[in-house]
Amino acid sequence: MNKAALVSAIAQRADVPTATVDSVLDGLQEELVDAITRGEKVAVSGLLTVERTQRSARTGRHPQTGEPMQIPAANTVKVTAGSTLKKAASDVPV
Repeated sequence: MNKAALVSAIAQRADVPTATVDSVLDGLQEELVDAITRGEKVAVSGLLTVERTQRSARTGRHPQTGEPMQIPAANTVKVTAGSTLKKAASDVPV
């Protein structure tokens, strides 16, 4: 599902204009980016948690030549599914 489909689906469920939903999603994106930049963790109870984590420097291998190479330390984003998402995924038959 892409953003346009998500906006349309939410607008139908909530019975609000798609422009309003699109604006809310844009605001959510901006706030998540600002919070991650500040180093804050954002938790939406039952849905997900988003936080900035650090990945330490390490030695890897070049995929084509097999030579060792240094991979620098970096910041990354960790998204953890909340209980509602985990339950939804586990209820689907394999």
